[in-house]
Amino acid sequence: MNAFAIQLTNGCLASDIEQEDQNTFRTLQKISAIEEVNGLWKLHSLYRAGRLYIGNEGKGYVEAEFKEQKDLLVEPDHLGDAKHGDEVVVKRIIARRGRASGKVVAVIGKAHLFTIAYTHRDEQGNFSILNIRTGEPTHAIMEGMDLKAFKLGTVLKVDIDNDKVLEVLGDLGDAKVDEKISLALYNREDAFPPECVSEALKIENVVNKEAYPERVDLTHLDFCTIDPVTAKDFDDAIYFDMEAHTLYVAIADVSHYVPYFTAIDKEAKKRGFTTYLPHKSFPMLPRELSENICSLKPKVDRLAFVAKIELDRTTLKPIKEAFFEAIIHSKHRFNYDDIDKIIDNNGSEATGKIKEILTYLLPLYNITKRLRKARLQNGFDFRSEETKIALDADHLLKSTEIETGTPSHSLIEECMLLANQASAKRFEGEGDGIFRIHEPPQLSRIEQLLTELAAIGLYVEEYEDSPSLIRSIQKEAEKMGLASEVDVMVIKSLRQAQYNAHNVGHFGLGFSHYSHFTSPIRRYSDLILHRLIKTQLRDDEEEASYLLRNIEPLCAKVSELEREATKCEWDFRDRKFARWAEQHLGEVFDAEVVEAGEAAKAVLLGDIKGITVNLHGDNVMLFDKIRVKISEVNIAQAVIMTKMVEKMSKEEMEL
Repeated sequence: MNAFAIQLTNGCLASDIEQEDQNTFRTLQKISAIEEVNGLWKLHSLYRAGRLYIGNEGKGYVEAEFKEQKDLLVEPDHLGDAKHGDEVVVKRIIARRGRASGKVVAVIGKAHLFTIAYTHRDEQGNFSILNIRTGEPTHAIMEGMDLKAFKLGTVLKVDIDNDKVLEVLGDLGDAKVDEKISLALYNREDAFPPECVSEALKIENVVNKEAYPERVDLTHLDFCTIDPVTAKDFDDAIYFDMEAHTLYVAIADVSHYVPYFTAIDKEAKKRGFTTYLPHKSFPMLPRELSENICSLKPKVDRLAFVAKIELDRTTLKPIKEAFFEAIIHSKHRFNYDDIDKIIDNNGSEATGKIKEILTYLLPLYNITKRLRKARLQNGFDFRSEETKIALDADHLLKSTEIETGTPSHSLIEECMLLANQASAKRFEGEGDGIFRIHEPPQLSRIEQLLTELAAIGLYVEEYEDSPSLIRSIQKEAEKMGLASEVDVMVIKSLRQAQYNAHNVGHFGLGFSHYSHFTSPIRRYSDLILHRLIKTQLRDDEEEASYLLRNIEPLCAKVSELEREATKCEWDFRDRKFARWAEQHLGEVFDAEVVEAGEAAKAVLLGDIKGITVNLHGDNVMLFDKIRVKISEVNIAQAVIMTKMVEKMSKEEMEL
């Protein structure tokens, strides 16, 4: 269910309803689909909210959300204007043959507000408008304009309800249109509304320490930041007190600068996350904030929300954890490469302030190595590889590289994990907080995984539970030289991590309590958590009541927005791969089969990494090394088709 559906199901105040949902809320009031119970508005017992699924035969179903419910059938003549994937309110009625059925009374969340389409002519010269997602014909109209006059491949943004062209995005022949397509497909935004920018420009651009006497002054401590070379916003800074054996994790105090219900807050809630494309980021907050006053830049005072964690010297278990508002003054900005070199030469070349910082940073690195080793006794180290791509001036693929974790990544990651755990432990886990949860795998998915692994000769006979099974699989994969490939299969078999008001722990990390505290510049979930912790520190029951009354819909919303941001990033990457493949039509490449069967897929091997292609060719097994020819490329849908040329011999594979 979407956030509004959860509010209607659980009950909410009229004042809690988002602006975009208020008209629908009033409509539901008029038809008595909702009623006021104990001061909260909720759905009448005859009504249900949920996502609508429409099958090929035209019948709809609204999925059950609770065990005592059944999926509700919606006959074609009771669908109204609702479309597949929409969030709807249905009224239960008695349908044919006396079966309980439903009738759509309101669409409360559209699956898609618009279609992205393009102009096309087939081989016979027939003109059509094609949906860019599916490649199927669709409709589009433009007042005073014959769409046939546009250049073929012109990309259009079309209103889903009336088929009117809302915007011409560009044409498929220009690689720069990919950005607009990916952003539009997944509801990502670039420019901020004028009122957001106006608000941001009114916010202070320097911190006057004297103006915050109630905050803890930590400006004397040698905090530092460790980020990618290209980073422009710095969420987190760290300091380790050797004498007290205490870690300070200072996080940008975004909640101070972004109050509730401001234009910036509303837009941040709408975006949910910063989206990262290879050439540009599309931030959750206006850059005037994210890259300036909120960013923990070096050598300037900044407001921070700090997690202070004292560690046992022997076990490294947290002894004492505290959160407070502070002012810090980061003494140095490191990038990952800097820290890797320092670790490699043990800081032998360091001078001045950097040398002073290393008196705690190098011992802290050794501590984080021990923390990681202990963590992996319960959690997992998945060796999946991420592909980083670089573009040229024409937005075409220039190069790729596989990103792997280095000592610097591990150092900062373990510090952030400690803070994230500490933040989650402040809550009971029964609807009183926001948790990052990762549920254990479903038995059916595990059984399917074991069947797939058996096909390549990987068997696991003895295991006690899901964690021991996964470790046994990883151990066998290591022996076969397929560690990273099998890890990808294991990850696919697991559930997705998500945000939830009810804590069930984090299976992948092996943590009983986990949340996201450390990145409020780029994740709205972290901003929610900061606000919740501050209500505890200030004993603000009114603010806590507002947050917790809406915590479940907020969790649902940010989980959905996270998926949308990730899909946007993947879609853009695939479009760049497709354009590269078009330039290499007819060429032969070495490849490795990553999915066998009817929908076989392979990953190309060579200088350009991470390109997955569809494979025509029978008799291939998982992880076979083969040669494929790029036979067809669909730029609009970012699909690469290949034909198998031959299997590689054992001698060739060993070269």
